Amino acid sequence: MSESQSSEGTSEGTTQRLPVLEKEPGPEPLDQSASAADYDPPAALDGEGGREGRFWSARRVPASITALLLMVVAGFFLYDIAAVRADRPAMRWRRELAQQLAARPLDDVWVLVGAGVAAALGLWLLVLAGTPGLRRVLPMRRTHTDVRAGLHRDLAALVLRDRAMEISGVQSVRVRVGRSRADVRAISHFRELDDVRADLDAALADAIRGLGLARPPALSVRVRRPGRKG
Repeated sequence: MSESQSSEGTSEGTTQRLPVLEKEPGPEPLDQSASAADYDPPAALDGEGGREGRFWSARRVPASITALLLMVVAGFFLYDIAAVRADRPAMRWRRELAQQLAARPLDDVWVLVGAGVAAALGLWLLVLAGTPGLRRVLPMRRTHTDVRAGLHRDLAALVLRDRAMEISGVQSVRVRVGRSRADVRAISHFRELDDVRADLDAALADAIRGLGLARPPALSVRVRRPGRKG
């Protein structure tokens, strides 16, 4: 940056030019980028890197649908059994179902389709029962044995974005936080890209440490120049 002043005449004829930005010699490609693939995060502090498990989802929607279906089917069967015990004829749908099951062979298309649907639903329920869910909540480091805390991925990405925007030369930032990695894509409109990336590496590493996560995600930073308009 250079600042030049020009004086013409005396007091009333004096003009002062605004500061201008001088472009460094040599062309600079717009798609130039810097990657943090070789970034080495700082050593973990005491208490970091724990193996806190993920939060378990209540699975309210699948549990409600399953309970409702079972209640309806069980209600129909109980009503039909009570009607038969009261010397009334069985319901038509149960008679037709019994006849179809007795007449159709096991290799019938509709029998195979029904069995496949039932197996898929059962497998889906087993997967839901055996997995914790809540993938968007990152477990935080536990400081008290009886207290657990979690941080939503979107909130973690917002914290990292705000921290990145404080770096000089950063025009815009896009942050995506996953379970194991935080991807940062920044656009810098001035300063050397390597300098901007170095500052982002240091600031974001400190921000990730400050989140207090049990398993801090690896940091991946990429910086580039803004594209041409039009």
